[in-house]
Amino acid sequence: MQASLEQLRRFLLRRHGLLGARRFRGPDGLMQYIRQCGCIQFDPVDVCGKSHELALLARIHDFSHHMLDDLLYDKRQLIDFFDKNLCIMPVEDWPCLEHIRRWYRENGRSMEQVNQVSEQVLETVHQRGHVSADTLGLEGRADWYWSGSSLSRVALESLYFRGDLVIHHKKGSIKSYALASDTLPADILNAPCPFPDDITRMRWQVLRRIGAIGALWNRPSDAWLGVDGMKSPQRQEIFHSLEAQGDILPVQVEGIPATLYIRAGELEDWKAAATPFTGQKRVRMLAPLDCLMWDRRLIEAIFGFAYTWEIYTPAAKRKYSYYVLPVLYGERFAGRIEPVADRKRKVLTVRNFWPEKGFRQTEAFRKELEKELERLAAFHGLSKVEWVEG
Repeated sequence: MQASLEQLRRFLLRRHGLLGARRFRGPDGLMQYIRQCGCIQFDPVDVCGKSHELALLARIHDFSHHMLDDLLYDKRQLIDFFDKNLCIMPVEDWPCLEHIRRWYRENGRSMEQVNQVSEQVLETVHQRGHVSADTLGLEGRADWYWSGSSLSRVALESLYFRGDLVIHHKKGSIKSYALASDTLPADILNAPCPFPDDITRMRWQVLRRIGAIGALWNRPSDAWLGVDGMKSPQRQEIFHSLEAQGDILPVQVEGIPATLYIRAGELEDWKAAATPFTGQKRVRMLAPLDCLMWDRRLIEAIFGFAYTWEIYTPAAKRKYSYYVLPVLYGERFAGRIEPVADRKRKVLTVRNFWPEKGFRQTEAFRKELEKELERLAAFHGLSKVEWVEG
């Protein structure tokens, strides 16, 4: 199939609910979006909202903290676990991630220390219902990722990685754990891994990543993070088999030398995107780890927008700032913005907006931007938006 860049842009933005009015509404809309993407990436850094919250706020009409917590820790329709990295995904995907749990059972750090206390920890968690690291009460410390930590934390996180525990709830950054067997539906918990071999599992993950972004190419990409064991030969084999079996469709887009692929089930949406968008242009602020941004080279090729999350860039080398959000307006990226939630003053402070080269800040754009900033402030319970640009 031949296509223009405009068609590809509309296809991606429409399916992500980022073009025009928000089409995903309420808990059902949230579940629809996450099932479409497979997973959304979790990150604990909270400057103006956590990355997964910002991703959902951009798309879900009436999104709130309570809505997500209810689906995660009350209704248990969602679960937080590893996929691309730490992610939030539908709970029915649990059997598909057995390879991750198996790896941690066989290779986890401080295994000997954890194995010595695992039965005690599991019995304590079962008796109490849920336990956090600061209430478990194990003595001693153990080697852990990045640094040493308390044995209580290492044991709980290890058993979570292995699948014996799941997160019961979170209070701020503090996680409380419960037994998976006390929490997850038995039919999900006991379901066998559906993949007979690694290639079949990678095939599922590749199709999942294409669904997360909307279109992908058969080349190295950050989107493949978490597809363990997949090197170039396996990726080539998987793309060829997915195309041969009719699961994905190749698309040749003007200005992009590499072939892109979309999921075959989205062909009608692809065709519909050939029609120009005539609705009102809206502003959307994207999360740094937004699914749409997982392959930043691809986004630059499609939209001409080069984005780097500078949180890990030394301050002296940053071009913009520590935590900056991409800003969409209609079918293009307008620039990037730096909002900061000042919860003590109950103010959303906007430190700067950097427009893209050639972008003209019209009155209509500024009104839409202010509207979206006010929505972000309301999400955090803040009373106003305050610009300190300059």
